[in-house]
Amino acid sequence: MSLSSIDVVNFVTGYAVDCGARAAAVPAILDTLAVLAAGSTAAATIQLATSLSASPDPSARPSFRSGQRFRFDDAALLYGTAAHALDFDDVSMLAICHPSAPVLAALLAVGPWDRLTGPEMCEAHAIGTEVMIRMGQAIGFRHYELGFHSTATLGVFGATAAVARLVRLDPDTTANALAIAASLASGLRLNFGSMVKPLHVGIAAANAIRAIAWAKAGVEASRGDLFVPGGVLAAFSGGAQVEWPDAVRLGSPFAIQVPGFERKRYPCCYLLHKIIALGLEARLDGIRLKDVAQFRVVMPNGGTSPLIHPCPSSGSEGQFSGPYALLASINDGELNFSSFTDIAVARKSLRARYPDVAIVEVGDTSLDAEQIGAARVTLELKLTDGSSRRYARDAAPGSPGDPMTPSELRAKWIDCFQHVRPNLPTVEAAAFHDHGVAVLASGQLGGWLNSVWRELGVASTQQERTQAT
Repeated sequence: MSLSSIDVVNFVTGYAVDCGARAAAVPAILDTLAVLAAGSTAAATIQLATSLSASPDPSARPSFRSGQRFRFDDAALLYGTAAHALDFDDVSMLAICHPSAPVLAALLAVGPWDRLTGPEMCEAHAIGTEVMIRMGQAIGFRHYELGFHSTATLGVFGATAAVARLVRLDPDTTANALAIAASLASGLRLNFGSMVKPLHVGIAAANAIRAIAWAKAGVEASRGDLFVPGGVLAAFSGGAQVEWPDAVRLGSPFAIQVPGFERKRYPCCYLLHKIIALGLEARLDGIRLKDVAQFRVVMPNGGTSPLIHPCPSSGSEGQFSGPYALLASINDGELNFSSFTDIAVARKSLRARYPDVAIVEVGDTSLDAEQIGAARVTLELKLTDGSSRRYARDAAPGSPGDPMTPSELRAKWIDCFQHVRPNLPTVEAAAFHDHGVAVLASGQLGGWLNSVWRELGVASTQQERTQAT
């Protein structure tokens, strides 16, 4: 029997989250907070912050600028944008979405931090990401193919569910909040490679805060089932999916446990990660750009959908460019934050080789998101001496098939904080991480979160001083 809105509400408000799901949320939260920190000084985040009005309310949430605070929905907007600004946040290929960023942004914005415990945060995160991902599975890949940014459209449901769980909202109000959220879902892939893509995540988080507030205030939405024919599933899939599939269940197990989330090794679109890995493998094999006459990347049906910038002109567009990611991988031997600056993407030596790169899809059968994530990607090189080389990759870097280790995630945390605070000693950045592991598992979050935000305030001040000089 397919799920109904009542089933989802009962899951959000009453489902028991076991210790395994809570434990799986700890590295997801830490990874997202790290990339949020790295994105706190990104151009999209800064530009957005200038449009927001500071709040004098002492309960308002802190911005990234020392002494400046915003009301809950504006804070969620800012946090969500920062978390996705560098496209370094985690992924679930079950629904081709970034599950943690909108959910965590909304949870951080609700406050107050001094009464928030780690287990509560982890429980709410597990609930919210589960609703988001399973809704994406129920809707199907057609939603993404139609041009929607599923992180944005699904994110408002996940974030609303997470906040409802955190604040212990009653079932009736939760149902109303989710129905309100259904009319707030928005975001198009057309904006990939622009500041609006990370803004999508902020909008989803902020709209979740608004949906909860409006529901609590008595603003009434439809009481009908969201998942009947003609409801959310049909609307979001262009009629391809009219009811919730029996095979898609909530919490059996949690997606955050099985198969787990994909955590990014590179700050760019996740569907570039196999391409990057292949380019780096060719580089280690002694291949250089001058040795190659033609490059050909073969991807599965639907695998190039987000790669909408074959000739990028900015760092942001480079994050969604197959040719750039491949050429930079082979040329540089690594990809990091500096790889996706405007200056790096503008290199003439790379731009001159774009016509030599072909990225093609194969297969006549439409695949779902999970199948695309698991499908093989190959790199075929025709060398200038007439010979050829071929490389293949099944598991994406950071996926459950090639996961990041705890030490690698710790190193990523340090890298993200030193990206915005270059003078922050490694030992101090590592201590923030290790403290976070402890308090998320069992402890109060206020002191830890406030210490993290103080560092981000220092980073913001340093950036302002640099720009002033």
